[in-house]
Amino acid sequence: MADRVDHIGVAVKSLDEAVATWETLLGKPPDGFEVVEEQQVRVAFFNVGETRIELLEPTSAESALAKSMARRGPGLHHICLGVADTDQESARLEDAGLSLASPPGPGAGGCRISFVHPKSTHGVLLELSS
Repeated sequence: MADRVDHIGVAVKSLDEAVATWETLLGKPPDGFEVVEEQQVRVAFFNVGETRIELLEPTSAESALAKSMARRGPGLHHICLGVADTDQESARLEDAGLSLASPPGPGAGGCRISFVHPKSTHGVLLELSS
């Protein structure tokens, strides 16, 4: 069961350009950067209250993010819900008939993540993170 909105993911073409814009919007620099090799993304995080805004730049044209951006362009990519156990919650949702876009695996910050396919969530890519 979800217990919080962990972050909102925003797909960007240039992380450097997006960071500069979001620094202006939020009035502060990012709280961190990370490369997530397994997801083929470079990430900048901005803590905003009890959640984060996560800017995501693909590091490979073959990444799921790059393919999504080729279809949809940059912008809102996903909403991430914090859960106690990603594996357990993913299994529960699959048992309930929802489709996963990716099985549980490693994510940014050492978290374990999975994605629920937008066809199961009325058009929103949903990430689960523990």
